[in-house]
Amino acid sequence: MLALALVLAVAFSANFGLAKEYVIGGGDKLQIFVWGEPELSVLALVRPDGRISLPGAGELMAEGLTPEDLQKEVTAKLASLVKNPLVTVSMAEICNSKVYIIGGGVPSGTFDLRQKTTLLQLLAGMDLTRADLKGAHVMRGPTRLDRDFDRLLHQGDMSQDIALENNDVIFFPALPEPYIYVLGAVNAPRALAFKEGMTVMDALLESGGFNKFAKRNDTVIVRRENGGEKRIRVRAQDLAEGKDLTQNVLLQRGDYIIASEGFF
Repeated sequence: MLALALVLAVAFSANFGLAKEYVIGGGDKLQIFVWGEPELSVLALVRPDGRISLPGAGELMAEGLTPEDLQKEVTAKLASLVKNPLVTVSMAEICNSKVYIIGGGVPSGTFDLRQKTTLLQLLAGMDLTRADLKGAHVMRGPTRLDRDFDRLLHQGDMSQDIALENNDVIFFPALPEPYIYVLGAVNAPRALAFKEGMTVMDALLESGGFNKFAKRNDTVIVRRENGGEKRIRVRAQDLAEGKDLTQNVLLQRGDYIIASEGFF
């Protein structure tokens, strides 16, 4: 009979493989099993005040304890009613353990931690097309946990991975404007998808080059920076002729390239 009891205890614990690590919270459902005492074995709901009500044990604080810790509490409470009570506490339903996802780069929402989950496992299931992974971070209470989400997801740098915990907040800022805009006296004004390392000459060539009305040395890059507007003059004629390669400015997301027109 003792062997059977131990088998049953293991089976209950196997409902959630990480039960010993899990911290109980309000809304969770617990399976309390007392071997040989069916009237004491119940399904208990953790109330918003963090307590549960158990026959024979009365009111017990469950919130903030692991199932293993609560098992010891219940065993101690029942010791006056049952000789050497064999108690198992397992998770029947997890409702409390969540991480919160916010920021302009992804739809806001929650993710249920029904098992041990790492940051990489979470990222692998998300659409991060608009998320700035270099600016993303985790808030754990008042503490900011800086991890390089980009290196973790795209380079497999596991040193950047962490195990997520209940109430973690993951912030994903949005990527800046994803385009470069080429306007004015070019053959094909357009919005170009930004690529790292893109230069003003790259953008001009992709826009068909200057038209016959362009005043090439009066090309201007308009850039939003620190809440203001910055204008960068580019002598594109000198650049094209190889006179001044420093004019091949490295572009940033959201830049506007304006090719000025001259009159003949």
